[in-house]
Amino acid sequence: MGIEVVVEGLTKSFGSQMVWHDVSLTLPAGRISVLLGPSGTGKTVFLKSVIGLVRPERGRVMVDGVDMVNSPDRDVFRARKLFGVMFQDGALFGSMNLYDNIAFPLREHTRRSERDIRGIVTDQMERVGLGGAGDKLPGEISGGMRKRAGLARALVLDPQIILCDEPDSGLDPVRTSFLSQLLVDLNAQIDATMLIVTHNLDIASTVPDHVGMLYRGELVGFGPREQLFGSRDPAVRQFLSGRVTGPIGMSEEKDAADLAGEAAEGAVLPPPPELPPLLQPSAGLPPRRASETAADPRLATATTATLPVVHLPAGAAGEPS
Repeated sequence: MGIEVVVEGLTKSFGSQMVWHDVSLTLPAGRISVLLGPSGTGKTVFLKSVIGLVRPERGRVMVDGVDMVNSPDRDVFRARKLFGVMFQDGALFGSMNLYDNIAFPLREHTRRSERDIRGIVTDQMERVGLGGAGDKLPGEISGGMRKRAGLARALVLDPQIILCDEPDSGLDPVRTSFLSQLLVDLNAQIDATMLIVTHNLDIASTVPDHVGMLYRGELVGFGPREQLFGSRDPAVRQFLSGRVTGPIGMSEEKDAADLAGEAAEGAVLPPPPELPPLLQPSAGLPPRRASETAADPRLATATTATLPVVHLPAGAAGEPS
C-alpha cells in the first residue's frame, strides 16, 4: 500500500542560482503523479530532494512521519527504505549481470538467504518482462531492457513509493508505450505511490492521476491531470502544444523584447490539447484507483507563478515539436 508524500515550502539553490522556491504539493497515496517542465527547471533535483539525497535550504518533505529535509540522518536512511528509484540511465553496474544488479539491494540492505533472494529477483524480472535474461551484462542488452532492469531493482525491497526519473529517455515510441503500460500495471498490482519525472507528453496525458509543472523556479499548479491540461497559463499551453511562440525560450524564458514582438504580431493563446483516455491496467489486473475530477484542496497547494500573457496566432505556429 502506497503512502502519502507531503511537500511544503521547498526551496533549493546552488550558490546564487535559484533552482525553485516555495514548492508545495501532496503526492496522494497509491496514485501516479507526473512532474513536467522545460529542461533545466530542476525536476531531477526535486526528485533527489524527495528521497533525501539533496537537502534544500527551506521547507520539508514528510514521509511516514519523517522529514526528509530536516530529520537526523538515521531517520532519513530508515525512511529511504520505503522508496524504490528508477534512475534515468538505469544506473546498473556494468561488470555485473542483470541478476546480480537486481539482487544488489537485497544483499546490501537485508539478511535474506540467497535462496530467498533468488526467488524475489526471479519474480521481479518476470514482472518486468526480463525472465531468463539474468546472465546478460548491461552492455549486451537494449536501452529498454536496461530501463526495465532498473525498475526491477527498484522493486525488490517492496517499496511503498516509486520514483522514476525520465523513464522514457532514449526509448522509441513503441518501447515508451510498453513502459507506460508496465508502470500502470505495477501501480494496479502493488498500489505504490508513484512520481514520474518526464518530458514525454504521451506519458503525462495517459499515465498519471495527477500532474504538475515546474517553470521559472515555481510549481505552476498541481492536481488532477484535467486541471493542468485545461490550464490557461501561457507557459503551460506552450509546453503542452510544443510550439515556439510563448514565454518559454531556449534559455528557459524569453526576454521582454521577444515577448513584446510576439504580442505585437497579434498572437493568441492556443487551445488546450485534447486529453486522451487514462491508460488502464492490462486484462486480469485490479482496476486502478479512480482519477479524481475535482481538485482536493490538499492536492492543489502549489504556488502559481505570475506569468506574462502571451498569445499564439490563430491557426498558426506550426505543428508540435
